[in-house]
Amino acid sequence: MKRSAYFEAVRGVDLVRRVGRVVHLAGLAIESEGPDAPIGEVCEIRPRGGAEPLRAEVIGLRGDRVVLMAYGDTRGIGTGCEVVATGRLPAIAVGDALLGRVIDAFGDPLDDKPAPLGLSTRPLRSTPLNPLSRPRVDTVLETGVRCIDGLLTLGQGQRVGIFAGSGVGKSTLLGMICRHVRADVNVVALIGERGREVREFVEKHLGPEGLQRSVVIVATSDLPALARARAAYAATAIAEYFRDQGLQVLLTMDSVTRFAMARREIGLAAGEPPTARGYTPSVFAELPELCERCGTAPSGGAITALYTVLVEGDDFNEPISDILRATLDGHIVLTRKLAHAGHFPAIDVLQSASRLLTDLIATTDLPLLHKLLAQVATYERNRDMIDIGAYRPGNNPEIDQAIALMPAMNRFLRQSGDEVANRATVMNMLRQLARAEGTT
Repeated sequence: MKRSAYFEAVRGVDLVRRVGRVVHLAGLAIESEGPDAPIGEVCEIRPRGGAEPLRAEVIGLRGDRVVLMAYGDTRGIGTGCEVVATGRLPAIAVGDALLGRVIDAFGDPLDDKPAPLGLSTRPLRSTPLNPLSRPRVDTVLETGVRCIDGLLTLGQGQRVGIFAGSGVGKSTLLGMICRHVRADVNVVALIGERGREVREFVEKHLGPEGLQRSVVIVATSDLPALARARAAYAATAIAEYFRDQGLQVLLTMDSVTRFAMARREIGLAAGEPPTARGYTPSVFAELPELCERCGTAPSGGAITALYTVLVEGDDFNEPISDILRATLDGHIVLTRKLAHAGHFPAIDVLQSASRLLTDLIATTDLPLLHKLLAQVATYERNRDMIDIGAYRPGNNPEIDQAIALMPAMNRFLRQSGDEVANRATVMNMLRQLARAEGTT
């Protein structure tokens, strides 16, 4: 056995040193003559004067030149700097020792603790599972958020987008879910966030109890695009590791829009043409690829994914929102109107949907939910007339029922960050609400 291990080690050695030289640098793109490296391979650019090598990744080929993008600051790189191919594809160290830790996109600790030990290496991009090998999503995931558990029920292995503009409470909602969700492991990816918000999320929204069963991967907005995109793949690879152990994993990514923006920067640097709002074609190929890695698995484990979608200018029809709505298994919409009214979480139940709701809810409860939502829709449709006092009670029984229902419904939909209720209690609350208002 030892001899075969040595043979394998020798076979894996690159006996030829593949070297190139930097010939051009413009913006984010570094062009070199050589080395002979494929797309995705990690290279080292060695500045003159003995400075630390800079890691870079091959993102394109332009004629007989290699196009690279650096993971760090390119200051100090000049024409003639040596480019050495490492023979490695992007990978991340995974293992149980990551629980309770805050790391960067390369697995290095950010929490001033020693590097975790006993880890194994996993490629950032894994082979997708056979769709027919995936069990169906048939088990409810309890999030601890009444509005979601009652009216937008999620399943273990479902992938959902949280669509919101800036400053409407999506980080607070994610923190609530991470603290109270019935999952074995939380993997939290903070991509393109402000540095101030990272510590705030870990200490305030996640808390010590939530952090204990979580792995937090951070790539702040000041990092190069390649590092920000890498963080999304690293988080997904770590989630896949725990899923393969048969565990229930909640992957939250804040935000997938910033991942798309990073991929746009990389695509433009590689020479791709801009299309919708400047996004390159590869962005619309990589988003479904990333999302499809989540879900159920033959191991019995599952990755339930919550992706926040930062809606630019509150335009819910912009390109990234459009493709994610079509790709994911549901969407939770947070609106600025509700947030300004002090309604938290600011979830608009009429614009939100869970595509697996009918598979997860008891058939006896479905008519109840449909009737409650229909009355909320009736109230919203006639809100302007009700607010200005133009509606006279008794003119329309449906509107009268909706007006009577809304105070209790709003109390149900609002929830502070410290409140938590199990799903059985939530469903009982909805049944009582329906009986009290005569909707059943």
